[in-house]
Amino acid sequence: MNIPAANPGAFVRAHRAEIDAAIARVLDSGRYILGPEVEALEREFADFVGAPHAVAVANGTEALWLALKALDIGPGDEVITVSLTATATVTAIVGTGARPVFVDVCPDDLTLDPSQLTGAITPRTRAIVPVHLYGQAARLPEICAAGIPIVEDCAQAHGARCDGHAVGAWGTLGAFSFYPTKNLGALGDAGAVVTADAALAERLRSLRQYGWRERFVSAEHGWNSRLDELQAAVLRVRLRYLAADNDRRWSIANAYTTALRGTGLTPPPSFPHRSCVYHQYVIRHPQRDRLRDRLAGDGIATAVHYPQPVHRQPAYRQDVPLPVTEQAVGEILSLPLWPELSGAEIQTICESLVCLP
Repeated sequence: MNIPAANPGAFVRAHRAEIDAAIARVLDSGRYILGPEVEALEREFADFVGAPHAVAVANGTEALWLALKALDIGPGDEVITVSLTATATVTAIVGTGARPVFVDVCPDDLTLDPSQLTGAITPRTRAIVPVHLYGQAARLPEICAAGIPIVEDCAQAHGARCDGHAVGAWGTLGAFSFYPTKNLGALGDAGAVVTADAALAERLRSLRQYGWRERFVSAEHGWNSRLDELQAAVLRVRLRYLAADNDRRWSIANAYTTALRGTGLTPPPSFPHRSCVYHQYVIRHPQRDRLRDRLAGDGIATAVHYPQPVHRQPAYRQDVPLPVTEQAVGEILSLPLWPELSGAEIQTICESLVCLP
């Protein structure tokens, strides 16, 4: 048995008839950009998150970039975030002209450590971008207490909650990616920004289309970040199954955690007031590469999210001490996890885990 690290086509195969019908509906409509499917997705996703407004955009990176632009963040400003994240988080910050200020992560869940904020905030700090890494809600009450505008990076955490409220609804703005491998994934690139602020939502709608407030008239410098109708229609199908799929991810994660007991491997932590939707199930061990080779020998592919922290990458290099981040990148290993994993595949993975390290 060969089990891939990710399988975005599994949902399509399981729900092909519904997806085909959604695509046919768009093809027959003759409306392909920012039409009724996008408008319906925005309403439905806002309801899912529990935010008054959702603005669909072309991808998750631009969702975060446009959210920062809507706050007028630009050259000379500083934005605090983490280095243990997808490069896209920092790409969006740098794209505004602002400077990313990296802080370390918590040793347990590897999300932004609120205790690091006091030393990082300066008069130039304009926003904090916490990343809900691997599907785990970050420590939002403590982060929000800093009194700085929060732009949540929710790209990996569709449906995760903190103190009963969904991620994305805590900050001034919440940015989501709908990349195909996400818990809510399109058949290409797509994204959205959610907010409770009607004025910010209106500005985002302008910024995503050349700064138009009326057609062909740019009131300010904007961008082309329009979502197409085909992706919106597919996402509406997937959204109907998202809660159930997240429950399935939790069930698979629970099976892995049970199998890991007594192995010496560190499973993801769990918390009573912060939920995880297991975009990734990430174990940790000092001999990560050896474990990865052994799992590969059993036909189980894995991934590393992420092998190099952003502050060590050539385009964004900063000489800052982030000891927890530096240690984690040599230990983390993502196991296969998607809702359509079969019982036999889950059993194979669990049996292999029992024999580790």
